[in-house]
Amino acid sequence: MTEHTIPDASELSGWRKSSYSGNEAGSCIEILDGCPFGVPVRDSKTPHGSALLFSPDGWSSFVDAVKAGEFPA
Repeated sequence: MTEHTIPDASELSGWRKSSYSGNEAGSCIEILDGCPFGVPVRDSKTPHGSALLFSPDGWSSFVDAVKAGEFPA
């Protein structure tokens, strides 16, 4: 994978709010499941902005670290 961002994340459909995002308005990340080229992640406040693109293994490692409490609030 050579590209690590998607310039306009709104070009993709099917975004879902992360279960780890807070309930406060505007503090959410969204994930797009099932993409053949990686795991896109975007800020819900800027749906037409860019999205970061993670490898499936990289995303799994990040989620496991969050669940393990390696990123305290």
